[in-house]
Amino acid sequence: MADTGFDSRAEGSERADSSEAMRALGARWAKSLQGGMVLALHGPLGAGKTQLAKGIALGLGYAGEVTSPTFSLVHEYRGGRLPIYHLDLYRIADAGEALRFGVEEYLTDPEAVAIVEWPERIAGLLPSSARHWEIELVSENDRRIFIRP
Repeated sequence: MADTGFDSRAEGSERADSSEAMRALGARWAKSLQGGMVLALHGPLGAGKTQLAKGIALGLGYAGEVTSPTFSLVHEYRGGRLPIYHLDLYRIADAGEALRFGVEEYLTDPEAVAIVEWPERIAGLLPSSARHWEIELVSENDRRIFIRP
């Protein structure tokens, strides 16, 4: 994919046809991220949310392994330009359960970027400034990613 100068804070859409392309998009979009941003990644199982998170971490300069925090709920990545909180809320039943584990601390840190998979589980807790990235399955390998304010 050609570099289009896409700004992760603006509305628009892009396509990715592989896991590598998803990571490349995440890495490119990370350049425009700032502390305090919350990225809500929407999409079905297997859409590529974790691949996008891996790319964001890489783009922010994190050199370690990035994995889905499905069972631990949160992984923290430090050592890059900004700290990253990667939340996977697939196993969270509702906002009350998220509040009990302290989700608000991750969503309100002005120095870090929070990446939230399955954000619909806590829709009422997300800050109004959250960026919503919706991943649509176009085909087995092809994805369209929509950026919404």
